[in-house]
Amino acid sequence: MHFRYALPWLSIQTVLAVSLPFADIDPSTQLNKRPLAYSEPHYPSPWMDPKAIGWEEAYEKAKAFVSQLTLLEKVNLTTGIGWGAEQCVGQTGAIPRLGLKSMCMQDAPLAIRGTDYNSVFPAGVTTAATFDRGLMYKRGYALGQEAKGKGVTVLLGPVAGPLGRAPEGGRNWEGFSTDPVLTGIAMAETIKGTQDAGVVACAKHFIGNEQEHFRQVGESQDYGYNISETLSSNIDDKTMHEMYLWPFVDAIRAGVGSFMCAYTQANNSYSCQNSKLLNNLLKQENGFQGFVMSDWQAHHSGVASAAAGLDMSMPGDTLFNSGRGYWGTNLTLAVLNGTVPQWRIDDMAMRIMAAFFKVGQTVEDQEPINFSFWTLDTYGPLHWAARKDYQQINWHVNVQGDHGSLIREIAARGTVLLKNAGSLPLKKPKFLAVIGEDAGPNPLGPNGCADNRCNNGTLGIGWGSGTGNFPYLVTPDQALQARAVQDGSRYESVLRNHAPTEIKALVSQQDATAIVFVNANSGEGFIEIDGNKGDRLNLTLWNEGDALVKNVSSWCNNTIVVLHTPGPVLLTEWYDNPNITAILWAGMPGQESGNSITDVLYGRVNPSGRTPFTWGATRESYGTDVLYEPNNGNEAPQLDYTEGVFIDYRHFDKANASVLYEFGFGLSYTTFEYSNLKIEKHQVGEYTPTTGQTEAAPTFGNFSESVEDYVFPAAEFPYVYQFIYPYLNSTDMSASSGDAQYGQTADEFLPPKANDGSAQPLLRSSGLHHPGGNPALYDIMYTVTADITNTGKVAGDEVPQLYVSLGGPEDPKVVLRGFDRLRVEPGEKVQFKAVLTRRDVSSWDTVKQDWVITEYAKKVYVGPSSRKLDLEEVLP
Repeated sequence: MHFRYALPWLSIQTVLAVSLPFADIDPSTQLNKRPLAYSEPHYPSPWMDPKAIGWEEAYEKAKAFVSQLTLLEKVNLTTGIGWGAEQCVGQTGAIPRLGLKSMCMQDAPLAIRGTDYNSVFPAGVTTAATFDRGLMYKRGYALGQEAKGKGVTVLLGPVAGPLGRAPEGGRNWEGFSTDPVLTGIAMAETIKGTQDAGVVACAKHFIGNEQEHFRQVGESQDYGYNISETLSSNIDDKTMHEMYLWPFVDAIRAGVGSFMCAYTQANNSYSCQNSKLLNNLLKQENGFQGFVMSDWQAHHSGVASAAAGLDMSMPGDTLFNSGRGYWGTNLTLAVLNGTVPQWRIDDMAMRIMAAFFKVGQTVEDQEPINFSFWTLDTYGPLHWAARKDYQQINWHVNVQGDHGSLIREIAARGTVLLKNAGSLPLKKPKFLAVIGEDAGPNPLGPNGCADNRCNNGTLGIGWGSGTGNFPYLVTPDQALQARAVQDGSRYESVLRNHAPTEIKALVSQQDATAIVFVNANSGEGFIEIDGNKGDRLNLTLWNEGDALVKNVSSWCNNTIVVLHTPGPVLLTEWYDNPNITAILWAGMPGQESGNSITDVLYGRVNPSGRTPFTWGATRESYGTDVLYEPNNGNEAPQLDYTEGVFIDYRHFDKANASVLYEFGFGLSYTTFEYSNLKIEKHQVGEYTPTTGQTEAAPTFGNFSESVEDYVFPAAEFPYVYQFIYPYLNSTDMSASSGDAQYGQTADEFLPPKANDGSAQPLLRSSGLHHPGGNPALYDIMYTVTADITNTGKVAGDEVPQLYVSLGGPEDPKVVLRGFDRLRVEPGEKVQFKAVLTRRDVSSWDTVKQDWVITEYAKKVYVGPSSRKLDLEEVLP
């Protein structure tokens, strides 16, 4: 392993003078255009709390380790070694003197990207549809096991950004749901599972990363858009707290070790140097103790980002393979010349190592990295970009375990039965005709398109960095044919969408049960498919799927439709056709796709999935959309969240708009009855705002102030091309910086208090030693119970949902606050039980800057979906 080095002629801007817009400068003074949203400054960057609950042991271990480090070693922890520098999608430098290997950062939310012999799990949106905390945890644990088995230190997931503001958003499927509570629970369970397996989880993308268009300047320019800055998500304070920040706070409470800041700007300040987001909301208000890493190429400055709360630069170079770094050499210089104080670099290193130790990792027992993201070849260059050090780089370790059965279960229980006129479950149908490209294989194989950048065959997952290589992909055609053979049924399939003559001849035959498989797709913005630049251009089915459904249903009066999509599609033209006897949404089910849908169609699994978003009648009915064209000249496109908290079901409820299928809806092969709602009020103390102050910022160890100690040791090891090192190339600090503006003092360009390491006042909404905010927010104020009776003839799972009306004129009609999945036998009655915390019944007060329970009357609802709320009662 090597340290990093930046040659002066490869240097870009110094950490002292930032040519890109400085974090937190009021943009209205920069642009003579309409008034723009403004992100207020918050400094200094909070340091770790040695008494933070759940982090105490990790803090002490980190302190013991970091206290031994030199400045070069601390910088080495904070700066990636460069794109393609070694094996993983991102790596830190090693600390060989103390035995610490390079830390491996690797995608992704549903698979270990770029490797082999790994599993491909159902997407987040499908997992959310299970409404099953246990399955969410198991999926996270299994992902963590596979990551650890590959030598991954930090798994770059789960995802709460995007939340799903616009249904067309390209990466919505990587996240969980448009509801912050459902997403927050899924985040927490996934994180606990991943970290229990010994791998650091990474909550991303923080925050307002709700579309792919204009997320990066270079990417946008490649598509022909003339913009100079990335999109700004303009989010007001109340919306931020009650909607987009909510699930990230749940991640903090779950003990997540790292956050990834987003490509986009928030209120016209880049997310990775936005002190309001990182210093104030994340670390100060909510007490996050782990480290913040940049998204890849989302790092835009040197000292500015350090002061604003960034702790790790990924992948380390300014642009891929530039050989230049905002940190590395420049961060070393910044500490030496005093523009970054020692306490700040120490805090960065502390946060990284505390997260490492918190999940049970040790320096002595680190798993070696046994794969190369850049190739599946067994042998190749260790330093991929430099084509240097040819050796074995892939060991092809099989980490799948028995995860296929878990994947099959999650995908089946996440399948939502939207319509059933009695045709399901199938019972040895005489003749089964399966139609559509989405039922069959990709002719190029399941991994025939890099990063899944095509839509050929059945849709198991979307495209982009959130994908992985399938070990196998069971298609619906394979699984359904196997079941038909077992039952003695006749089986034929036409695996094309555009073969009307052959399809009609097949499905119009007597006794035919037709199952039509159709899809829509989306993904990350660096890939364009059929004009869809990550974000979907529309909400229709792909490959003329709507025409296929309408044609087949006109020829067969028993047509079943299966949808593989990243979110809602428009079903208005055909969903109520009487010849369409059943509709199922199977989401993005992963490698066991065919087996899981067969389980549901034949009743091996009684469907109990609930839709984690709303199915509107038209695109316009959602009230939100992707911004597809720049709206601010060549400056940063402005995406104003004028809808506030009213997205998805909250919006439809506010508009009193009809929907096809509401949030939380899903049918079963049995029926349930709700009764006996009871509310128990608990005696809890008054909410007490937090007071007091932190300790002063600590420092750990010391460092040499002699510039000679930081010059690249050419005699010790050779320089690797494009590798980002912490070293200087000469004793002339100005020359090493490579910046004509070198020499400015911190007072000349940093905001007040940016480097203030004195004790700081605590926010009233913060939690003294309690990550996640004021601990009183989590006092249990009410216990809600209801009885659920299975009134049908077969056993099934029911998903009772608890909603609350907060009562205010600006509040949504109802908001989800709890749920459970209950197994109920025929005729059996079981009890649903949920609790309401103070947070659940509070609203964010923008004046007090705290959570308050308003004076408006509040009501509790329990039912099977957001619009079928059978039971209600006023909160006492």
